[in-house]
Amino acid sequence: MQKYVCDACGWIYDPEVGAPEYDLEPGVAFEDLPEDFECPLCGVGKDSFSPLD
Repeated sequence: MQKYVCDACGWIYDPEVGAPEYDLEPGVAFEDLPEDFECPLCGVGKDSFSPLD
């Protein structure tokens, strides 16, 4: 699964780990995150994330 990095602060969303801060279980693809998802470190929205190579 594709990882995504926050362009503002560098926090990485790894779908294999999930986001415990948001009660998101492992296996949730970035595309399937809620539209109001925000970076847990800096608060920017999904549109401020980029795919991580």
